[in-house]
Amino acid sequence: MVIPASASAAAAEERIVVKGSVVVERGETAGDVVVVDGDVLVRGKVDGNLIVVNGELTLRGTVTGDVITLSDRAVFGERGRVEGDLRYGDKKPQGAEGKVDGEIDKLGLSTTGGIGLVLAVWLAFSVSALLLGVLLLLLAPRAADAVARAGRGRPLASLLVGLLVFILLPLLGLVLLVTVIGLPLGIGLLLAVLPLYGIAYVSSAWILGRRILKQKPRILAFLVGLIILRLLALIPIAGGIVSVLAVVYGLGALFVAMRSARSA
Repeated sequence: MVIPASASAAAAEERIVVKGSVVVERGETAGDVVVVDGDVLVRGKVDGNLIVVNGELTLRGTVTGDVITLSDRAVFGERGRVEGDLRYGDKKPQGAEGKVDGEIDKLGLSTTGGIGLVLAVWLAFSVSALLLGVLLLLLAPRAADAVARAGRGRPLASLLVGLLVFILLPLLGLVLLVTVIGLPLGIGLLLAVLPLYGIAYVSSAWILGRRILKQKPRILAFLVGLIILRLLALIPIAGGIVSVLAVVYGLGALFVAMRSARSA
């Protein structure tokens, strides 16, 4: 899920990505880059700060601000340079010596700053999911009920269909990119994948909440399901697995509900 940021001619565009990779090509300048779950490759310039929560950072260009990488390793190429500080979590950066103007420090998640950063990212995703879910429930309440029925009534089918869609949809987009005729469709499909995953995640929260609160208002049920999923997301490793399963299950429920609506 990508959260767009405003850009002007005078300022480089910020890139805030919840799930997905970011590439800044040579000759390209980006503003602040924040990636929650995905790899980052910088060949050009990041005019600001660069934060990678879960993913590998490969730096072959320049970052004018600070770099923070929490879980995976940061790898510096020959031209990689950080004009600010470099702070890392689990793994020591590779090849960073002599390429960082500021300090290189290990950022323990037990420290106040580390915990604050993780919680800030978690909160941003949680608020985004809350707004998206409430909006969908208000705009399409009957469709939401159909998704809940599909997820609760056909759990195995939802899981299997969701797994197929989760794997095949991005692959189909990549295959279409290599054909001239399919290029526009491939680009559109890949751009739609991340928002679709976001909708799938909130759909799983809605299904879970409706299973717990069967007769309560829709938004209250969704809120309960979302709180459970977001609390589980705080558990190291297991939280990431639960989030992926939520996306998979939600995708399946969406497609099963659409097929049922067409057959009716």
